[in-house]
Amino acid sequence: MKNVISLLVWVVSLTTFCGTLSAQNNKQRLTREQLAEMQAKHIAEKLAMDDATSARFIDTYCQSQREIWALGLRPKRPHHSMTEEETGQALKDRFAHSQKILDLRQKYYALYSEFLTQKQIWRVYELENQMMKRFSQRHNAKKESARVKARKGKSISELPDRKN
Repeated sequence: MKNVISLLVWVVSLTTFCGTLSAQNNKQRLTREQLAEMQAKHIAEKLAMDDATSARFIDTYCQSQREIWALGLRPKRPHHSMTEEETGQALKDRFAHSQKILDLRQKYYALYSEFLTQKQIWRVYELENQMMKRFSQRHNAKKESARVKARKGKSISELPDRKN
């Protein structure tokens, strides 16, 4: 009888443990809209905004993110294999993209100024930069980890050239 009870306890604990692992492995990634909303809520919480201000901030912040995403990815950096004309065009494309981002930041600065103080706006930008640095560090760490895993077991001659 003891064996049956201990076996039953073991099976239940194993099932529970495997269920937890399965749930962790099936975690879905947040959409960028969900991530932007989470960031906005985090910033609103850090700034101790009241409910009305918080709701307005979250809506405005998410709208600004959608407009930035609509710009698309940053144009490619010039590289040594480009011709002079291609390099010049790549630089101009990057300047134009940067200007569009600056225009959006100025637009949303004016909107934020309607309901936030200047110090709050400054703090919003600080918190946003901190989050972006954190995401970048995590991304780079994952990329490096994957690179190390891919290189395990390969000889030096089999390793690809490292390009960043």
